[in-house]
Amino acid sequence: MTTALSPNDLTRVIEADRAHLWHHLIQHAPFDTVDPRIMVEGRGMRVWDATGKEHLDAVSGGVWTVNVGYGRERIANAVRDQLIQMNYFAGSAGSIPGARFAEMLVGRMPGLSRVYYTNSGSEANEKAFKMVRQIAHKRHGGRKHKILYRERDYHGTTITALSAGGQPERNAQYGPYTPGFVPVPHCLEYRAQWAVENYGERAANAIEEVILREGPDTVGALCLEPITAGGGVIVPPEGYWPRVQEICRKYDVLLHIDEVVCGLGRTGTWFGYQHYGVEPDFVTMAKGVASGYAAIACLVTTEAVFEMFKDAPEDPLDHFRDISTFGGCTAGPAAAIENMAIIEEEGLLANCTEMGARLMANLEALKDRHRAVGDVRGKGLFCGAELVADRATKEPAPERAVQAVVADCMAQGVIIGATNRSLPGYNNTLTFSPALIATPDDIDRITEAVDTALGRVFGA
Repeated sequence: MTTALSPNDLTRVIEADRAHLWHHLIQHAPFDTVDPRIMVEGRGMRVWDATGKEHLDAVSGGVWTVNVGYGRERIANAVRDQLIQMNYFAGSAGSIPGARFAEMLVGRMPGLSRVYYTNSGSEANEKAFKMVRQIAHKRHGGRKHKILYRERDYHGTTITALSAGGQPERNAQYGPYTPGFVPVPHCLEYRAQWAVENYGERAANAIEEVILREGPDTVGALCLEPITAGGGVIVPPEGYWPRVQEICRKYDVLLHIDEVVCGLGRTGTWFGYQHYGVEPDFVTMAKGVASGYAAIACLVTTEAVFEMFKDAPEDPLDHFRDISTFGGCTAGPAAAIENMAIIEEEGLLANCTEMGARLMANLEALKDRHRAVGDVRGKGLFCGAELVADRATKEPAPERAVQAVVADCMAQGVIIGATNRSLPGYNNTLTFSPALIATPDDIDRITEAVDTALGRVFGA
């Protein structure tokens, strides 16, 4: 590591952090006695903390973001050059990198044609929700305004995004929520709600049942992750997505696919939905769009959706009356252009598929060795291993045990993730989303650490 801090500097940073920072997603009480973790450098698949300890990052920045790895000078230089030339102008005007990246993006998304830049994945989803509501007023007298979302899926942290959130832990204590959001059942066959042969089709049919119950003339859109991320890394069963597409077309329901986690190569294709042959009306993305080198999120739509907002130009309310201030920053698309070019030039989609197969094979081997592993699932470099206290009953492993596995891996110098805590009906799943540059040695190192941790926490 080249940027190790001196003891005095490290003490000052830790004191400032403890006194002033409010970290994401964690309880701060332990910081009264334990130093917060400070990350200071990243190169490739490795990161170093302020004590100089090296870690192999198996979660791409903690939240499946750094798809092309750390230390990419090419991206940093492109951002620097762009900021000097033209750093910002409101999104009511265009920019050179904004136009260039939009063209690159839709060129890899057949059937879609329009890109709306915004600040975060949460906001990108809110923009789609607003469009659905505005279309309901423009075309359906305001009635076709309801938005369906799936149990276990997550679409963001704002109040309206949480209104479409299917994870009770994230939603607790933040209501009341925006009305008009209606849940549909999850599609995790390991936690099956129905004992049927074609589970995927049955889970999709449950969506139709909700539409019919609510009234097809009231349902405007269905919002789904292509593969559920934080709710357990759930790959939809065979037959699910074709039936979902059929249902949406039957009832004139717009299909909104949230690619904030899966997008830009995470599953081995540019976007997760492209594994399944579906044709969405909206696609939202963030995280891996620029691999965390700059903030950027996008809402991409069909031309048909775009045309709905210019079909009555004489009406002052006809256009999409929305702004995201930092959607006008040029750093994001400048970084995204280089990020996409790196993925293509280095063959990272193919590497993702190859290394993902190796990761899944290694996880299957862990399942054979450890009874605490109840199920493994995933696609590309987006995988999970669900931990259970009892394989026969599928009782979730206690949260403290799951966190102990994560902590043990961290002590070994490997950073892995875990999904939601043990709420009723929920699972505990170890999560793996290494950068698309991962090598066979990286994959083996990750699963070797998990193997050791499982043995220590659960026994042989």
